[in-house]
Amino acid sequence: MPAPRALISALVLTLASGQALAQPAAFAEPTRAPPASAAAMKSSFAPVVQRAAPAVVNISAKRVVRQQVDPFWQMFGLGVPQARVAQSLGSGVIVRADGIVVTNNHVVEGGQEITVALNDRREFAARVLLADPRTDLAVLKIEVPAGERLKVLAMDDSTDTQVGDLVLAIGDPFGVGQTVTNGIVSALNRITDPTGEGGSAYIQTDAAINPGNSGGALIDMDGDLIGVNSFILSRSGTSSGVGFAIPAAVVRRVVETAVGGGRSVVRPWLGARTQSVTSEMARSLGLALPQGAMVADLYPGGPASRAGLRSGDVVLQADGRSVADAADLNYLVRNHRPGDSVRLSVRRADGRDETLTLRAEAAPATPPRDERTIAGRNPFAGATVVNLSPAVADEMGLDAFTGAGVLISSVAAGPAQSVGLKRGDIVREVNGVKIGSVRDLTAATAGQVRTWRVTIERDGRQVTATFSG
Repeated sequence: MPAPRALISALVLTLASGQALAQPAAFAEPTRAPPASAAAMKSSFAPVVQRAAPAVVNISAKRVVRQQVDPFWQMFGLGVPQARVAQSLGSGVIVRADGIVVTNNHVVEGGQEITVALNDRREFAARVLLADPRTDLAVLKIEVPAGERLKVLAMDDSTDTQVGDLVLAIGDPFGVGQTVTNGIVSALNRITDPTGEGGSAYIQTDAAINPGNSGGALIDMDGDLIGVNSFILSRSGTSSGVGFAIPAAVVRRVVETAVGGGRSVVRPWLGARTQSVTSEMARSLGLALPQGAMVADLYPGGPASRAGLRSGDVVLQADGRSVADAADLNYLVRNHRPGDSVRLSVRRADGRDETLTLRAEAAPATPPRDERTIAGRNPFAGATVVNLSPAVADEMGLDAFTGAGVLISSVAAGPAQSVGLKRGDIVREVNGVKIGSVRDLTAATAGQVRTWRVTIERDGRQVTATFSG
């Protein structure tokens, strides 16, 4: 294996109160000490487990939910919705000795009381520093006794993991003790979202993932964290199936953002609409294999345009790594930090091969969001809306080439919810007036109108409906 690379120096953690941690701790450095022989490796996983187990924790999140009663009794004024406490269980990994824990976002989402139980059965209250639904990661902070340094798992975000490598999945799924399963890496860079907008390309493994293992550790034979277990695809509904883990490189980006005081992860964008190369396209371009991402359209002044990409170009490699398809290219660019240089190997439409350099940067927030919640007697009352921009489209997982408009970012109880408006809808027209900005929508809904004719765009299709005032 290659020699360890220098890791990022100690980061200062900015808390919600605006104060920094008294003694920030750096990430642990991965150990590169594989078993001395194949026989030693096959005899027992105990040495690896003993080193990693103290850093794997159980996480419970409690939330108060309203329990609905039978509508039949409600008609007679009997029974009211009652509050009950729901609890979810999952796993987590300690990645910094000062109490930084990473888990899946879906484990703690909506949690009002989060508890982290260590391997030694001690329990600590935790608070969320950063939740990132796009990668399904959440970073927690627990306050450990002064001077104590928790056991951690070093993150190995190198690119030397290979299909066929032995791995262990460790979790504390039920709060009664840890589970350890073994398997191999069965695929790398597996993108389950065909648009590639999810922000992660998963490590696929056949190691059994037990219910509640979400947020647990996927480790290699060095005892280093190579991924955070996220979900499993299983026809039987049991732990046997195909497991998926978020790679350590993505985990590191989210954790660095959290401990640096960030409230959201800034992801670079390509600034181009691309499509995967088909067999027919590969033949016409003289490519041996149907792989790569063809540029179909460029956002004016975007990173791809400034790098010199043109419509019809096929991106074959990014930073020396082969690009499988359009989703793979999006992921490779997104996994950089803003300001990084990304080296692209490109096949031009005329058959020439060129190397271009793209500067990674966040999608522009132009026009400004101008976020507002619509009120009054109209179908949009209760909806929060923003101006559509590449940054907003990227945040919502939409096509940045959708154009100007007003996006519904959330819907609370009220008329908007009643008429079926949803998060992600784009408002195109109200009573014959084209809506290009939040200001336009506010003006269009200000008057007293008996009938409302509304056109929205949802999933690329425009729908028009009429509502009574």
